[in-house]
Amino acid sequence: MKHIKTGILLSGGMDSIALAYWKRPTFAFTINYGQKPALAEIQAAREVSKFLGIEHHVIEVDCSSLGSGDMSGNEPLSVAPVTEWWPYRNQLLVTLASMKAVAFGVMELYVGSVKTDSSHRDGTIEFYDYLSQLIRFQEGNISISSPAIDMSTMELIQKSGIPNSLLLWAHSCHTSNTPCMNCNGCKKYLFTLQELGID
Repeated sequence: MKHIKTGILLSGGMDSIALAYWKRPTFAFTINYGQKPALAEIQAAREVSKFLGIEHHVIEVDCSSLGSGDMSGNEPLSVAPVTEWWPYRNQLLVTLASMKAVAFGVMELYVGSVKTDSSHRDGTIEFYDYLSQLIRFQEGNISISSPAIDMSTMELIQKSGIPNSLLLWAHSCHTSNTPCMNCNGCKKYLFTLQELGID
């Protein structure tokens, strides 16, 4: 039986790390698109990929001039549903990862969106269904999968079976390479650690 090559958009956050542990893709793609915490995200993704034996690739494309909100260091746009919203970010990241993945013959690209990401439209199952149809329509026929889209972060962590020691590599801060402890990403990280009973 022919092995189907898979990839993951690995941001270095808790959700994508847990998904990588669960699905064990062939390749991981981390993107520096000009976000403030890029270096810490890349480091977290690199360490997790090394631990899991996943071939890791970093994609460098500076889109900082197009950003808004916490991750860009600018004020959110008036249409932003949450302060960390960056216009069309998930569409951008999936497209960039697919552009790299197609060269390796990847047929399925995993994205670590969870239930709470539905606070913005590009974190919903409808969005990923549309995006997958668009990517599959083109040469390469890559499908986009969001296996944890109906799960909370805790449910994904429990489903994956990831050990706490590996999960603690995650970098979730939206504003800096050093956790600010005040943004939505840091608050989610701390809340999840409390749920896990980690001090």
